[in-house]
Amino acid sequence: MNDEMVLQEMISTLNTQGEMAFLGGASEEQIVEFERNNNVVLPAKYKEWLRFSDGGECFLPDGVQFYGVAHKPFINVDDNDRPTEEYIVIGALATGDPILCERTGERISIYNLEAGRIEEDEIYEDFFAFLDGLYELLGLDEEEGY
Repeated sequence: MNDEMVLQEMISTLNTQGEMAFLGGASEEQIVEFERNNNVVLPAKYKEWLRFSDGGECFLPDGVQFYGVAHKPFINVDDNDRPTEEYIVIGALATGDPILCERTGERISIYNLEAGRIEEDEIYEDFFAFLDGLYELLGLDEEEGY
């Protein structure tokens, strides 16, 4: 199954799990221009996502906000909410913890601002793995107790 088909399945699953607000996708030209202007190469699977949704929110009202390259809020490659310059902030959890991608790799992580570290169980192989684990990450798979 190619990446586009995998992404469409993930989007379908996300839409059954909660309320989403996806912005329109960025064009290939917009992504290339962003990378050139900022001297970065975004992760391949994240670029696939940007072609589908250039920003937006998942699991409204208290979930995740993603940043875009063509729609506000824009990705700021110099955002200070990151542990080092090796990372780019591409979104944030409702808690304020930033979602990071590596400048030179595919991995996606959550940076725990309060603790000042990236937790080992919040590092994902790529953006699709992150999306796949998002429901669990947000604790939405846990049943409410009485």
